[in-house]
Amino acid sequence: MASSSPSRVAATLREEILNGTLAPGERIVQEEIAERFGASRQPVRDALRLLEGDGLVTLKANSGAWVSKLSESECDEAYLVRERLEPLLISKSIPNLTSAQTQRLTQLVDEIEKTKDIESFLRLDREFHLLSYAGASDGMLKDFVERIWNTTQHYRRAFAKINDLAESKVTHMEHGLILDAILRKDTHQAGLALEGHIRRTRVTLAEHRELFV
Repeated sequence: MASSSPSRVAATLREEILNGTLAPGERIVQEEIAERFGASRQPVRDALRLLEGDGLVTLKANSGAWVSKLSESECDEAYLVRERLEPLLISKSIPNLTSAQTQRLTQLVDEIEKTKDIESFLRLDREFHLLSYAGASDGMLKDFVERIWNTTQHYRRAFAKINDLAESKVTHMEHGLILDAILRKDTHQAGLALEGHIRRTRVTLAEHRELFV
């Protein structure tokens, strides 16, 4: 049945990991997933491999599957990589963004500022940033950035709660600066604004070591 295909199982588990229903470090029991979807174990194994490729699941031989979790040093390194790569990616994207995409980006900045809900904020924020990279050619850079976004989703949620991002004027200002540079096709300024935006998250997370216990 379609609901038990690897892609459908993966889509459901992906959403549950990204929205925090499945927490970092939580074990994923294949037998339980198979029973839940009315599937054999093979589609579940295939789904978990898809999620491993997305950076959302860690598979260990003869041990099982877990929701990916980062140590403090790994998280810091992931954000350092983001600080370098995402400005490059947005610079490649901006010249090729369509008017429809820039209109949606403008709409998203407004929606993000108005939302009062953390989960809505995270969903809209993810859409804004990944859409801002949509003009770049598909390839290693875009795939790698999206993988890092997946593995750091839990830590963005923690940052959002620490800073009450749904009410954060600084975050809204940073999004506005990125959008302004996109609309003016100023790739240099967009990169600078984005780098600072990511760095602020990294520095804040480093001050909360309890998140990595």
